[in-house]
Amino acid sequence: MDRIVVEGGHRLNGRIAISGAKNSALKLMAAALLTDEKLVLTQMPRLADTRFLAHLLARLGMSVEEGPGAQMQLHAAEIAETYAPYDLVRKMRASFNVLGPLVAREGRAKVSLPGGCAIGARPVDLHLKGLEALGAQIELSEGYVTATAPKGGLIGGEVDLPFASVGATEHIMMAAALARGETVIDNAAREPEIADLADMLTEMGALVEGAGSSTIRIQGAERLHGGTHAVVADRIETATYALAIAAAGGDTMLEGARWEHNKVLWRAMMDAGVTVEPVEGGVRVARNGSHIKGTDIETQPYPGFPTDAQAQFMALMTLAEGTSVIRETIFENRFMHAPELARLGADITVHGNEAVVRGVDRLKGAPVMATDLRASVSLVIAGLAAEGETVVNRVYHLDRGFERLESKLANCGAKIVRETESAD
Repeated sequence: MDRIVVEGGHRLNGRIAISGAKNSALKLMAAALLTDEKLVLTQMPRLADTRFLAHLLARLGMSVEEGPGAQMQLHAAEIAETYAPYDLVRKMRASFNVLGPLVAREGRAKVSLPGGCAIGARPVDLHLKGLEALGAQIELSEGYVTATAPKGGLIGGEVDLPFASVGATEHIMMAAALARGETVIDNAAREPEIADLADMLTEMGALVEGAGSSTIRIQGAERLHGGTHAVVADRIETATYALAIAAAGGDTMLEGARWEHNKVLWRAMMDAGVTVEPVEGGVRVARNGSHIKGTDIETQPYPGFPTDAQAQFMALMTLAEGTSVIRETIFENRFMHAPELARLGADITVHGNEAVVRGVDRLKGAPVMATDLRASVSLVIAGLAAEGETVVNRVYHLDRGFERLESKLANCGAKIVRETESAD
């Protein structure tokens, strides 16, 4: 099993290229099931999660090939199988999103319910209610969902989400792209990844309006075609490297980063004393000797502070002057990184969905254990700023969402290596 070893105390100076967004790429891959023509995705991140989904899509009959650079070619000329078994779906929740495209194109699908999640319950009931609003009949049995479209295919309908679920919004959008007539999603999620999916579905022949607002309208097409689409830049990877630069100190350009996708984060970082500014081709982040100031945050659905950057922000606040309050409103049980940060000397007290972080003068390197994707990278950030050596174990979590993390940081001056533990 791999681990990452970080020697703290080295500033980050240079340039870091931001990859395509994991959370967008996975849904774009699933949407390739909607057409029998070839779809080419560029700016694709190379991640464990994209490999997991590619394996499932191949099982369903899709040809998946990695092209030159950051390119992936997907071609489902025929659907060979409409059954997605538990042993494949359990590895990653996003795999469940093949259900809608399959039932929209083939009229029927049987997909395992996804497995549990370390950061709390994430039910799929809204996904299923959305498909029912498009005319699908849903049956649940022995851990599987069977969805059947009416004769003639799915029909446009109205879906009013009780909360702005990203996964449900995307799932309904994909199914509606092949439904007859218009589908309206009210209280839709507004994330940039939603707009990215909307752009691609429109390029394929559907008409999607309102993405980025709380009401999305989709005019379904009888048939969708292929094409080429560039995955939007990853705002969470952008946030992660920005916070790493702030913690370690330095001056670095984040190439390809989209300033407008992280405005609430930038405000919080500037309140903390970090220089953040849009520049041609990306975002510049710098901290040159200035102290970090304690800053409170509360996670909220987009465009609020992203829950996926909460752990990384906490790592920065461990070294801030004064006290910070971090409130998590999206997922329960998402402070599992706090005890591991404490092993490095952080002073953090957790009460329910609120963490009180009292800044300390310094962190000291120690062995720590990653518990989930975002927690793992928060430990790397803390290690960059700590004295001595930090060893982050269980980095398979990190590999699900970050591409070439060690080399990107090392190219800017970090002392960071990946080691493979021996079997003994």
